[in-house]
Amino acid sequence: MIYAEVRKLERRLGAKVDLEWYVKTFWIDRGKNPYRRPRAPRALELDVLANGPPEAAEGVREADRQEVAALEAEIFKQRRRVGDAERSLQTKETKKAREDVRIGTAKVEQALGRLEELKRTASESGLARIYPGSYCPVVVMEGGERLIRPMRYQCRLPGWTEAVERNYPNTYNARRDNLESSWGKVFGYSHGVVLATAFYEHVPRDGKDTILEFSPRSGQDMIAACLWTRTVERDGRELLSFAVITDEPPAEVATAGHDRCIIPIKAENVDTWLQPDPANLAALYAVLDDRERPYYEHREAA
Repeated sequence: MIYAEVRKLERRLGAKVDLEWYVKTFWIDRGKNPYRRPRAPRALELDVLANGPPEAAEGVREADRQEVAALEAEIFKQRRRVGDAERSLQTKETKKAREDVRIGTAKVEQALGRLEELKRTASESGLARIYPGSYCPVVVMEGGERLIRPMRYQCRLPGWTEAVERNYPNTYNARRDNLESSWGKVFGYSHGVVLATAFYEHVPRDGKDTILEFSPRSGQDMIAACLWTRTVERDGRELLSFAVITDEPPAEVATAGHDRCIIPIKAENVDTWLQPDPANLAALYAVLDDRERPYYEHREAA
């Protein structure tokens, strides 16, 4: 669970928005069909609409217009499908008609839910739960200045293509014990942080997979250590993507059933982390070791 509001990041971490990257990320090509919409939590898009550069805000509005039109067409199509199937069932029970009612009804409900989300005009808290593939604000350092850039939460490693990436779907987390091996081209070179309030993990409970939310008992924000890269998509667009570094868990997380935990670094160590020296990895490990150590409470996620 991260803060999607850039104003919060500006106040908390002394960073400023990289306007160019917000425009690039949310730019919508009106002539392209299908249009390209970045996967982003609605809280982030609402923040772009309220506080982002005009070109990025217009990109969100254009994406909203196109998606609303597509959703309305889908609702009409699925309602007609359900209606035809229900009429068919009045004369003869068939598996196909029954499936058409079930699937069509589910698709209508899904589309209506998304429509309601798109028509929401304000974020209730500024918080957003992100998933692998989602975009969120990441703070980096360039030229001695902290910058906020939207990045995809799933890191594409240097030299990888989109095809290679599909074979390695778990690069949204970077294990601390693999930083010099699997992440050796990134660790010590491109570091960032995200501001979070909680993290989520899958744990087995009573024979089923359960998602738990872990958050500091104190309610404090967490400055989570990240690695990020800049690669190029097939269409020539640059992709910024990141991974959160994880480590062995504290006792309360392990007892709850999970074996990993994010690393919240201390505010006074942020500059050292964001300006890494590949010739001095010891200093970076020291930042990770000198971390905040809150007590994590947990509950089942909604």
